[in-house]
Amino acid sequence: MTALRQRKGSKGSKEPGPEVLCQRFNPSADPLERSSDGVWTWRTVLWVAIGWTVGISLGMLSCIYVATLHENDLWFSNIKEVEREISFRTECGLYYSYYKQMLRAPSIQQGLSELINDNATESKRTINLLRRMNIYQEVFLGVLYRILPIQAYLEPVYFYIYTVFSLQAVYVIALFITSWLLSGSWLAGALTGVWYILNRVDTTRVEFTISLRENWSLPFFALQIAAITCYLRPHLKPIQQKVVLWLMFLATLCFCLTWQFNQFILLVQALIIFTLDCLDLISTEQVTCLYLVQVSSLLSVWLLQFCNSMILGSLALSFIVAALFVKHFQRGLKTGGLAARLGKLLLHTVLVLALTFTINYLAKQALQLRSDEHIFKFIKSKFGLGPTRDFDASLYLCEEAFGLLPLDTFDRLAGTLLAYPYLVTLIVLLVLLALVILANLCDSSAVGRPPKGRCEARPICMRADVAYNLLHTVFFGLLALGTMRMKYLWTGHMCAFAAYGVCGKELWSLCLNMIHCNTKTKLRLIRYTVPLVILCFLYYKFWPKLMTEVSELREFYDPDTVELMTWISSKTPKKAVFAGSMQLLAGIKLCTGRVLTNHPHYEDRALRERTKQVYQIYAQQSPEEVHGILHAAGADFVVMEDSICYERRHGRGCRLRDLLDLANGHIMDGPGDNDPDLVHASHPRFCESIKTDGPAYTALFTRVFQNKTFHVYKLKRGKKRAQADREPVAMEDKTQ
Repeated sequence: MTALRQRKGSKGSKEPGPEVLCQRFNPSADPLERSSDGVWTWRTVLWVAIGWTVGISLGMLSCIYVATLHENDLWFSNIKEVEREISFRTECGLYYSYYKQMLRAPSIQQGLSELINDNATESKRTINLLRRMNIYQEVFLGVLYRILPIQAYLEPVYFYIYTVFSLQAVYVIALFITSWLLSGSWLAGALTGVWYILNRVDTTRVEFTISLRENWSLPFFALQIAAITCYLRPHLKPIQQKVVLWLMFLATLCFCLTWQFNQFILLVQALIIFTLDCLDLISTEQVTCLYLVQVSSLLSVWLLQFCNSMILGSLALSFIVAALFVKHFQRGLKTGGLAARLGKLLLHTVLVLALTFTINYLAKQALQLRSDEHIFKFIKSKFGLGPTRDFDASLYLCEEAFGLLPLDTFDRLAGTLLAYPYLVTLIVLLVLLALVILANLCDSSAVGRPPKGRCEARPICMRADVAYNLLHTVFFGLLALGTMRMKYLWTGHMCAFAAYGVCGKELWSLCLNMIHCNTKTKLRLIRYTVPLVILCFLYYKFWPKLMTEVSELREFYDPDTVELMTWISSKTPKKAVFAGSMQLLAGIKLCTGRVLTNHPHYEDRALRERTKQVYQIYAQQSPEEVHGILHAAGADFVVMEDSICYERRHGRGCRLRDLLDLANGHIMDGPGDNDPDLVHASHPRFCESIKTDGPAYTALFTRVFQNKTFHVYKLKRGKKRAQADREPVAMEDKTQ
């Protein structure tokens, strides 16, 4: 298989932040920010300019860093085109193939038409790819490359990967702005950017999974968080609120349009907003606006994706509708004493959740929606609430990326000094939040008073933007702890949150108050000194390591896959249909343009059922059964991989052949326990037995290609068999 070989701050703080774009003039602010008549001084302009320069520079550094790692790992500039395309592994290759398809189309209109009426991604089916998949980014880049005068000096593949790497700069700048807004100091932004780069292993995987949807969407998600942080700051003028809301909508729209899992992320965010509302930490107007931004973004994507039913049937949309409906009709929620308010909150939460599941159930029944059921099967199985033999759920549960977050993650985060200030900030602010919540629930006189006014009247309070970011890191942290793949939603924001703790006024004021020496000068000194000391330490410890890392040179080396793709391109018809593993077929589509029976984009029930059927080539099935399945799917060739047939990467019970045996009710291979209801299969394993060239196999399959990794067989089609197979094919067509 593939090998890599060696190749020879807050209000009143001294320094201004980006909130100058969204915060009105405060006459009590530090004189460094503005003069007494509200006009910026030259020192203010210089300080803000330095901050923006540092932020943009860190963003560009992150972009150049991941681009250099990608080039050095693969020697991308020197390998052949087919090797470049093979490097787009699994679903990355599938998505990139649509960008390639847009470029090769005779015209932009023809390219769009082919995507809307695609019959090459799934054999015997015509699907609308813009409806099924989130590939608008590939369409946009394909159109942009065609109309820009850059073809002479920039190859299409570089235009694509440089765009993705540039989004990493956007990501870092968005995190920079968030921490600057929270702390009031751009030093927090600098610390955020440095932490993000040093913790690359845990903050991004863009250098080797370029086309993954999360690499397109997470930069926009970070922009949305920055916009929410700005929107929740006090003293915004109405026109500034509208501008920020529009920016928030655009960021949310781009986030939703570029990732199929957007609805689940927005559900978590909606739960955060719901919690802030219930605990009276943000105003009713802010709650409604945030909900409406989410709803309008989801509905806009629904329209752009040709009325994709998964969006209307999403839990996020059902929850927001339920929350707004119950909030409108349940009066007096925030009145009464502590016990009364707790009872009302409990009732309010139960009503919202009950209405959410009711709306969602009715919506799915009306839309006949079952495309996302594999996600809920996975969640139920993960918590032991669902069937343990479900094939779709087991595919996820057996992958390390969908397991618990490994403990060595915290060792790496602690090594860069990120974990320590993060945990301290988290614990202190959670204690402060508990006190603020208790004060809000006990203070019946505060009903109707905005949170901003209450904060000025109490000795203990928490800004709305800080409260949102605190709950954000808690909710997404819990999500990351439960599912390792979700850590990329958490670790980037963790950098910004920890930097806020280091550079913000709240924690240092608390510490200085405890030792009775809290003065403005000492607070300012410590807020400057500590982040600078941390930055110097990180530079001293990690700069040599970074230089060593970017100087390591490797080369892409996968001769078996290159040989397979070359053979398919030169020796098979252009309309030939290939069956095999999802991961390999995505590469076949990109490198050869051949038709597929199945692919890695798993968000469709009919495709999941077909994939399970095609995978019977690795199960204990008769040659007649396998031939019938492949023929019904329209396959002309089937590719079998030794790495799957004789898999050793997973333990017993998680190998693909084991999952198929369990789903088929068969006893698994090898030593170990089996459930008592499993039985011995009546046929040997197909992928092993076909290599014996027995008469039962040679009558149905002809070996046409093989190397150390792959075995390709052509299906034989007799007249009698073709006639017998017409009926099931016709039945399949009727179900589309």
